[in-house]
Amino acid sequence: MATGRAEIGFVYDGGCTRLAHLDQSDPLRILFPNVAPEEPVTGALVTTSGGLVGGDTLGIAVHGASGTASRIVGQAAEKIYRSLGADVTIEVKLDASDGAWLEWLPQETILFENARMRRATLVEVGVGARMMAGEMIVFGRTAMGETMTRGLVRDAWEVRREGRLVWADALHLDTDLAGMLHAPAGLDGACAYGSMIYVGDDAADGLEIARALLAVTGESVHAAATCVGDVLIVRWIGHDSLLLRTAYGAFWSGFRNRIAGYPDRMPRLWNM
Repeated sequence: MATGRAEIGFVYDGGCTRLAHLDQSDPLRILFPNVAPEEPVTGALVTTSGGLVGGDTLGIAVHGASGTASRIVGQAAEKIYRSLGADVTIEVKLDASDGAWLEWLPQETILFENARMRRATLVEVGVGARMMAGEMIVFGRTAMGETMTRGLVRDAWEVRREGRLVWADALHLDTDLAGMLHAPAGLDGACAYGSMIYVGDDAADGLEIARALLAVTGESVHAAATCVGDVLIVRWIGHDSLLLRTAYGAFWSGFRNRIAGYPDRMPRLWNM
C-alpha cells in the first residue's frame, strides 16, 4: 500500500507567478514543463507507480495565493486496479485566494473491473478568484472490451467561497454497477463520464458561453450545463471514451479562452 502526498503553493512576486512551496512523496511527483509566456505557470502531476491498488492513499493540495495564475495538469490517465476489498482513497484540496486563477485538469481515471475508489475534491475560492476544475472517469478498460460491472465509485465535490459551502455533489455507485450504468435514469449504457466546474463571480455569464460550446458536441456524447450561484457545472456522458475525451478537451480549451482570454488550446501533455 502506498501513501502519496503532493503539496504545491504559488505566490505572486515580482510581477509574475512563482513556485513558493513544494512537498511531495512517492508515488506522486510534480514536474514543471516549459509553457508559452501567455499560459499560466503549469505543473504536471505524475503518479510514478503506474496505477493505484486497494489501500493506496493520495493527498494533493494546490494553493494559488492572491493574484497568481496557475494550472495543474495530469501527466497521463490514472489507473485504478481491481481490489480484494480495500478502497483507493484520494483527497484533492484546491485553494484559489483573492484574485487568483487556478486550473485543475487531470486526465481520465480508468477504473478496472472490481476497482474501489473514494475521491473527494474540496475547493475554496476567494474574493474575485476564478477556478476551472474537472474530472473524467472511464468505467472499465474499454480499449480491451471490458465493461465495469462490480466495484465502488464515489466521487464527491465540495465548493466553498470565503468558507461558506455553496455547492456539493457526489457520484456514488456501489457493488452492482452494471444495473446503475445501464439504467435509463443512470448513465444509460455510457462507459465514460466527465464533469467540470467553473467558480467565479462571472459564472452566470459563462453559462451562455458553455452552452454554445456544447452545441457542437457529437451525437455519441451527451452534455449539458447549468449554473448554481457562482458555480457553473458541465457534465458529459459518452459511449466512446475517446470521443468524450475529445469533446471534453475542445470544451475546456474553448471555455478558458472565452472566459479568461487564455489560448484556445490544450497543454501538450494532453495529446501525448
